[in-house]
Amino acid sequence: MRSEANVNWVDNTIWWHLYPLGFVGAPIRDQGGDEGESHRLLQVIDWLDYATQLGVSGILFGPLFLSSSHGYDTLDQFTIDPRLGTEEDFDLLLAECKKRGLRVLLDGVFSHVGSQNPQVLAALAEGPDSPDADLFDIDWDASGGPQPRVFEGHGSLVRLNHASPAAQTYVSEVINHWLGKGIDGWRLDAAYSVAPWFWAKILPAAREAYPDAWFLGEVIHGDYVEFVEESTVDSVTQYELWKAIWSSILDENFFELDWGLKRHNDFLEHFVPNTFVGNHDVTRIASTLGANGAVIAFAILMTVGGIPSVYYGDEQGFTGIKEENVAGDDAIRPRMPETPEGLLGFGKATLESHKALIALRRRNPWLVRATTEPVLVEHTRYVYRTISEDGRRHIETAISLEGAGSVVIRDQDGVILWGKPTI
Repeated sequence: MRSEANVNWVDNTIWWHLYPLGFVGAPIRDQGGDEGESHRLLQVIDWLDYATQLGVSGILFGPLFLSSSHGYDTLDQFTIDPRLGTEEDFDLLLAECKKRGLRVLLDGVFSHVGSQNPQVLAALAEGPDSPDADLFDIDWDASGGPQPRVFEGHGSLVRLNHASPAAQTYVSEVINHWLGKGIDGWRLDAAYSVAPWFWAKILPAAREAYPDAWFLGEVIHGDYVEFVEESTVDSVTQYELWKAIWSSILDENFFELDWGLKRHNDFLEHFVPNTFVGNHDVTRIASTLGANGAVIAFAILMTVGGIPSVYYGDEQGFTGIKEENVAGDDAIRPRMPETPEGLLGFGKATLESHKALIALRRRNPWLVRATTEPVLVEHTRYVYRTISEDGRRHIETAISLEGAGSVVIRDQDGVILWGKPTI
């Protein structure tokens, strides 16, 4: 595993996670009438002051690169998707983020590309002697002719041939190109689906050129610690804790959360996970738990160790249910108004709770590596203490699911730092 000496900046980072195509209202499937140059990406600039007022310190962008539809079926990862804008638009957006002290993380899809990627089509047309043949995982002897191997059964997503020098060179070039533009790191999409040795081969060279770069691997299941150690990524997505938080509240079973936090403590001994209660792939937390439950979930997120991310709209109490159909992600990846002034008032209370909890987190930066211990565990009540790495500081969080639910967070002297409802 890598030394953390060069990425201490991330200890003070809370990410605001955006899905850009949805955020700016770009067409996902039916792109008719959207030909030519667009500058939708510039709309994000009008939200950067909102982000800093929310209290976040970095923007985690979903896919920005040229793709066929949803962004993860990439056609060219050196080109900004024209549905979003131009490279000049991106440069301006990046500069405006930096002006406000916001770090920038991009989404790198290095497990697969879109089936209509020009290099895929060229390889299939020209055969195994094609210059691009080794870049992709193609069964050249398949019945009926060459067949690309695909990602998790999705025919539109063609796997890279990660064992080939061509794929390793390609991924390295994309990573370094955008780091050279000034971004701070990468979210590695579907990192779990790629052998850890591949990342261990790619990332050291990137770090040699860009020592401050931070790499977050999307890992849904499996041995997190083993993956981090073998791959050398800095962090992985903590899906275990995500599930424990919402499920324990929904099922009124805080024994599940207590077990999840014990597991989380173990992970913190080895690396600092990326924690969240919402992202672009899951049902909105407010749809799962309701408005009150969503704030309780966020209070937990802000009072345990980790590098947290806030999915855009969750701070407003947005709802949306993920469905298993062609448009199944639309509800959880919505368009935002062109400016924050276009938001409706229904999210104000949720927003204020998020701001207060993020501010609490930022006043106590030691929380990033803090571990927890239970004080009281019952089905509908849970009290836990969050203790600094050096053992000198702690806060105590008391949660009850009775009635509308409540949370009280106290410092080590018993002073109330935050409460819901107002205490």
